[in-house]
This record gives sequence, C-alpha cells and structure tokens, in this order.
Amino acid sequence: MARRCRPAPDVASHFQIVTNPVCHWHPLQRKSWSARAPDGITAARSPARPLPSMTASPKPDTGPETRIAEHARHLGFDAVGFCKAELGPEVAQGLREFVAQGHHGTMEWMETRIEERAHPQALWPEVRSVISLGLSYAPAEGPTTDPKCGNISVYARNRDYHDVIKGMLKHLAQYVVKLGGPETQVKVFVDTAPVSERALAEKAHLGWTGKHTCLVSREHGSWLLLGEIYTTLDLASSEPTGGGCGSCTRCLTACPTDAFTAPGKMDARRCISYLTIEHKGPIPHELRPKIGNHIYGCDDCLAVCPWNRFAESARHIKLQARPELIAPKLDDLVRLDDATFRTFFSGSPVKRIGRNRFVRNVLIAIGNSADRSLAPSARELLHDPDPDVSETAHWALTRLEEQSV
Repeated sequence: MARRCRPAPDVASHFQIVTNPVCHWHPLQRKSWSARAPDGITAARSPARPLPSMTASPKPDTGPETRIAEHARHLGFDAVGFCKAELGPEVAQGLREFVAQGHHGTMEWMETRIEERAHPQALWPEVRSVISLGLSYAPAEGPTTDPKCGNISVYARNRDYHDVIKGMLKHLAQYVVKLGGPETQVKVFVDTAPVSERALAEKAHLGWTGKHTCLVSREHGSWLLLGEIYTTLDLASSEPTGGGCGSCTRCLTACPTDAFTAPGKMDARRCISYLTIEHKGPIPHELRPKIGNHIYGCDDCLAVCPWNRFAESARHIKLQARPELIAPKLDDLVRLDDATFRTFFSGSPVKRIGRNRFVRNVLIAIGNSADRSLAPSARELLHDPDPDVSETAHWALTRLEEQSV
C-alpha cells in the first residue's frame, strides 16, 4: 500500500508490464508544497545550493554501478543506490513484533514469509546485490480543505505507480543483464513479493527511516516511491549521504488518529491509510470522526516533513494528479455504482479496493462534512445491498443531524 502514508510495507499485487515506460517530462517543474526547516538538524542544506539529481550514487568511477546509475537516471528514476543483499536482525525482529502485537490488523499476509521479507537470500538464494530505486511523486498542490470534497492520497491521483515503476524496472534490468553478461540474473519487485523495500533503500543510502516509518530523502523529502532489482552481480555499496530527523516530531503530532505508538512505531489499525484501503468491514465508530474527508489513503504525516522543502513536484506525467482527482465532489463519488466506479478509476490504484469499500469511505467523509445538503445522497444508500455501505450511510445521517443541532 503506498503512503505510501502506508501503514505496513510490501502489499502483494499482480502487475502488467508497461509497454512504453520511458518517462514524459513536464516542461515546467514546480516546487511541491512543503514545510520549514527541520527541528534539531544542524547539517541541512541551504535551499539556495544546487542539489544532486540522485539521492545516492556509487563512487565516481566507470564501474558498473556508475553506468547503471546513469541509465536509471535516463529512464527517469530520481534516486538509485546499491547494497549487499543482506539485512540486519533488527528487520526480522521488528516484523515479528509488529505482527505479535496485532498492529497489522486484517493484513493476514503480514503474518507469513517473515523470513523472506527480512532476508533477501531466503527469498532468492542466488542474489548478491540489490539495486534500490526511487521515483518522486511530490505533489504540486496541497490537500483540499473543502468539506464537500474528498482527499485522495497523492500517490493515487493518476496511474497506478506499480505499473509505472514495474515497466521502468524491466528496462533497467535488461540493461543490467547486458552489462553483466549472459550469466547475470535479475528479479524486479514493486510490492510483488516479500521484500523489505524501506530497509533496503535505507541500506542503499537513498535516505533514512523517518519517525513516521517511511523513507525520508535529503533531495525528495517523504515523497519517494520505491522499487528494487535483485541481481547475482556483485556490486559495490553506495556511499552514505547523511541526513536525519533531529528532534523534529511534526509527523507524529500531525496524525489525526494517533497511530504512532512511538517514533518509528505504528499501529496500522489506527492509520487512516490502512483503514480506508486495507481494512475489511466497518471502520470503528470511534475513529470515523478523526478520518475527516480522507477517502483513500492519507498524507498528513508525510506532508509536514520539513525535508519536503527540497522536493520538486513529480516529473513523470503519469504521477501528476488528474484534475478531477485533486478535489473530487463527495456528492458525485457517493453515487458511483460498480460499473461507473471501475470506469472512473480505470488504471488507478483506487480501483483495487472496489466500489463498496470506497463508497463506505465517502460516506464517512459526508458524515464529517457538517453539510446537510449531502444528506439525500447518503439516505439513498440506507438499503444498499452491501451491509457496510448501508450501515455507514446510517451513521453519516446520524452524524449530520448531530452536527446541525
């Protein structure tokens, strides 16, 4: 699931190869919406200084790492790093604790294949190196504050990023094989297997794990989508790039549902991204008022990250927001039947949660809107065939009545 405020890593999906993954660049690059300088950080770069286009790069030579990084840049990746295909014991320990505490909620797939997720060679014994890649999805616009409109997570406002990155990874993997020779083997991943993407990206020095549990980059803030190439090539690890969160806690305090149990620790069962995307069944009543107008995912903890001040808005045209998804009207969305839902969100990651779960989310936003003009639309769903939709419609009407008193 992406945030990726994504509450847990590595959602298993199936993807099609993009036939033409080469990026199309917008001629005018705008700064993404951002915050002020980080608290407690003394080594932050001045915004006036030019920043490198890649987050982590290998030693400056003509070895395979340099050529792979250059080709990755040519394909449109914003960050690339290299590391050995091994992770420390803290990764497995963290995953086991997360599951043991029940913080994964209804994501049963988190309970299985922990060893493969924590140890790349347990997934593929022949792997020797990992190429970690990032693609910026930084927004050019801020979230909507109109209570009549819904907020869709930034990463989901256009094409499914899995498809976009998968095609780019395939092209880069072909180059790696050509570079390494016929004996070279590769595997590519974008949430398609038990892979600890964030931990590998941190080891490859694309950034560090922020207190919001997502990767933070000096150049791209909290707005990086990740993908990996596992390879049998023995590649040199990337050099450290520095950076950190210092004493800043803005992401922790920004969470509307208090999903963070400690810095770097999350209970996904309280995360709005989990609740609106992964959670099966009705959303707990005590959390519904805190969800506000979030109808698919949440970026609140990501958006306040001070490192976002260095991020430029996404260059890949398929990651730039469709105008109709920046501030969609709740009254329009709640009327979608299954067919119109599938058509409207064709090619979007929103489509995978289905009409019923999505309309459930929209009804919660309607209940939180304090706008009684939306009541007739909610009333029409009191007898919806889906029990979660009909129950949430009843809740939304009750809440609108309470807010009007």
